[in-house]
Amino acid sequence: MNLSDLNKVALAMVTPGKGILAADESSGTIKKRFDAIKVESTEDSRRDYREMLFRSSEAMSRYISAVILYDETIWQNARDGTPLIKLIEQAGAIVGIKVDEGTQPLSACPGELVTVGLDKLAERLKKYFERGARFAKWRAVIDIGPEIPSATSIHVNAHALARYAALCQAAQIVPIVEPEVLMDGDHDIDRCLEVTERVLNHTFQELRLQRVALEGMVLKPNMIVPGKKSGKQVSVDEVAEKTVKLLKRCVPAAVPGIAFLSGGQSDEEATAHLDAMNRIGGLPWPLTFSYGRALQAAPQKTWSGKPENVAAGQRAFTHRARMNALASRGEWMADLEKKAA
Repeated sequence: MNLSDLNKVALAMVTPGKGILAADESSGTIKKRFDAIKVESTEDSRRDYREMLFRSSEAMSRYISAVILYDETIWQNARDGTPLIKLIEQAGAIVGIKVDEGTQPLSACPGELVTVGLDKLAERLKKYFERGARFAKWRAVIDIGPEIPSATSIHVNAHALARYAALCQAAQIVPIVEPEVLMDGDHDIDRCLEVTERVLNHTFQELRLQRVALEGMVLKPNMIVPGKKSGKQVSVDEVAEKTVKLLKRCVPAAVPGIAFLSGGQSDEEATAHLDAMNRIGGLPWPLTFSYGRALQAAPQKTWSGKPENVAAGQRAFTHRARMNALASRGEWMADLEKKAA
């Protein structure tokens, strides 16, 4: 392992004023998104959609530092035969790959899940590195509900995240460590805070036990928000303050940067929360975005599978990328959204 090289890649991924495009939806997830815009999900339609994003030259070169791909996409070529990864590299962004294989029920823990995919991961990472991937992503899913999460679920998922991270670094690939506490329940913001603190503490404990070099990783956490079913409204400032306070308690300064997931927030909410955190300032790591839906919902809807809508879809993507890039510097304003509209 060359830690100096891993650290350079990790720092580039969290470059101030840029963020990560999560374009790693599984075939099942992208089918649901395409169903919503009445587009058939085929290998070609998925390729065309992602090619549209990667050819958005302003967005990709100015606001996107890195792209997380799904296994299908990393091997695909654009319509003109250019490998899709070349489009990403030509824009100056780093190619990454989602390597977990989804979740399955955690035995003896009703209602809880564990992420799988460690078997043969070392072999897969070698192939991805040869193809051009320089970072990877693994998502652990922690749900909040009556009696959950259990200590078992937190431990098993943290252990798997750390195993994945150690294997990545051995393959000279930067791991994005993503322990996601879901916002689906009816819990309040303080319950989210309490669970996320347990999850982050346990995750870093496992990372240390498995000798993961913190300087060669990027953390992708959830923000501290109330559950969607709680019906409770909280201010943007409260989300920012509680999230920053928690990160200061749990995340070592050695970590090169933190790239948040949007986790079901609306486009503007995800942007406003990131902006408010960066306005607090005085943090040991840069805070940026690693958004999927919050970057893609608008361009997806605008495109709707029609070649004549490609330019408009690219404009929608560029706008969202720019808004989040501003938020990553604490320079976003709601007025900018209205002007664009």
